Amino acid sequence: MKLNHFYEIPEQEGNLGLKSITYFLVLFTLVLLSSCKEKEEKKEIKNTKPNIVFVITDDQGYGDLGHTGNPIIKTPTIDKFSNEAVNLTNYHVATTCAPTRAGLLTGRNCNRNGVWHTIMGASILNREEVTMADVFRKNGYRTGMFGKWHLGDNHPFHPHERGFEEAFFHGGGGIGQTPDYWNNDYFDDSYFRNGVPEKKEGYCTDVWFDEALSFIEAKKDEPFFCYLSLNAPHGPYNVPEEYYNMYKDETAISEKQKRFYGMITNIDDNFSKLLKKLETLGIADNTIIVFTTDNGTARGYEQDDETNKMLGYNANMKGTKGSEYDGGHRVPFIIRWPDGGLTGGKSLNNLVAHVDMLPTFVTLTGQEFKATKTMDGTDVSDYLLGKGSAPERYLVVDTQRVSWPIKGKNSCVMDDEWRLIGGTELYHITEDPGQEHNVAAAHPEKVAEMNAFYDSWWADVIKETKYSTIDLGVEDMDLLTCHDARTIDYFPPWNQQQIRAGKPMKPAPFMVNFVKAGNYKFHLRRWPSESGLALGAALTDGKPATSHTEAIANGKAMAFSKAYLKIGETIKEIEVDNTLEAAVIEMKVPEGKTDLLAYFDMIDGMPCNAFYINVEKVN
Repeated sequence: MKLNHFYEIPEQEGNLGLKSITYFLVLFTLVLLSSCKEKEEKKEIKNTKPNIVFVITDDQGYGDLGHTGNPIIKTPTIDKFSNEAVNLTNYHVATTCAPTRAGLLTGRNCNRNGVWHTIMGASILNREEVTMADVFRKNGYRTGMFGKWHLGDNHPFHPHERGFEEAFFHGGGGIGQTPDYWNNDYFDDSYFRNGVPEKKEGYCTDVWFDEALSFIEAKKDEPFFCYLSLNAPHGPYNVPEEYYNMYKDETAISEKQKRFYGMITNIDDNFSKLLKKLETLGIADNTIIVFTTDNGTARGYEQDDETNKMLGYNANMKGTKGSEYDGGHRVPFIIRWPDGGLTGGKSLNNLVAHVDMLPTFVTLTGQEFKATKTMDGTDVSDYLLGKGSAPERYLVVDTQRVSWPIKGKNSCVMDDEWRLIGGTELYHITEDPGQEHNVAAAHPEKVAEMNAFYDSWWADVIKETKYSTIDLGVEDMDLLTCHDARTIDYFPPWNQQQIRAGKPMKPAPFMVNFVKAGNYKFHLRRWPSESGLALGAALTDGKPATSHTEAIANGKAMAFSKAYLKIGETIKEIEVDNTLEAAVIEMKVPEGKTDLLAYFDMIDGMPCNAFYINVEKVN
């Protein structure tokens, strides 16, 4: 029927013509209102706050991807994703795992927030810090984290106490480390769901992605922040055999590198599943997806012991994990958000850092956040979106890995074009990306300017530096592990292989806070409680290495004569029965902060810290 038919007034129908006009106007109004409502609904969908899926891998460097030039590694999904997204090619993090995560989630340098190390009580994010998850959750986002936390294994530092309503994670800085569930080895392990152990079948990376995908599907109708923080490809280098087999015939890399590369290809396959799930759910366009890593490569570039030849690929950079040179902290950062225009494979080459992510994502998602502490990061959203330039500034990264931060230690001051290393070496990074030519003598004014910035920055940072204090008495049974003992001049046993080795550990205290006064029982252990092993037990459950997994050693027996507990100025000792699982000392403890020291005398008189201490609240 032609539209103008409704405007024709029949000659012999009297008021019928007027009725037709009325009918048309009503119909037209209904169609118009329906159309407006449909457009409004679409507009509401379009204006919904974007979701964020943040994928960060562990110990994978800039050169451990195909699209950055690695001729061997197989990462087709991430390479394709790079061509669909925006790439930050001058993006920097800390030089090791926990410091990067602390800076990423708070926007503050790790020396400010309690995480300048990965062990020794210096990998616990200070309780006063506000995390990205805190901000997002306060602004109506659903928040979940999956994989590696590494910012505290005690109250009040668990991820589900730091803004994540759902958290599924392993203990410590990696699977098989001292705080992790006993005997985890990447396959069919037990993890912690909001702190409660839960056994899962499958390879760890597959498990993290599966859990994240379940979270995403459940929260798809609400804005969500999914923090997918992988432990792979961190050692031990264990991988499903089919992924090792992809590289087993490669002669240009070592056996460990073959497993390391296999772990990365497994990540790539899982990343493909993630992208497909977002498409299937219809939320891919309004989801900000990030792929990045936490420090320079740990295994992708190494020297062969026999030939002294360098194996692997490092994108022509100097240094690897832990280094103050670019190879230690320049990493890939790929971000895609179709609804926000972050597409097309564009590369942005100005200096950006992990500490910029909190203020940047707050702006991109239209949230509110007013920092109450000094921020090292800044909002670079305009730069990402092509609406403005990157900020001109200096940033600092360093490698501490000591009991207390030391000024100038392994430091790097950066801007877009320059790197000042240790206060004396200057490199023009745009002309000398391999940092081979120290030009400090030719640019004394630049050296002076960058050193002046560092001096001022350090003076401000060190005022905030402090250890975190662990709360006890929160649960009926809390757990301390030697991983977090405040050692001074040595590393504590930070993984289960070292626990198995049975080497005595020099006693070291914990900084604790008893939230309630009362009687407590302290169970001093050589093995963790879930093992069910006696103090003097040996283990014969070791496993030999395979082509795709590392060996697990047997457990050496240790024999103890006495156990000691010192809290504040009070000390108690008891005789030890090595056939029991623990030496139990009961003590009345006042409320408040104090030092706790728990250790044994071995049969030969040598002292040894308790590797595990369960703290039981009696009343």
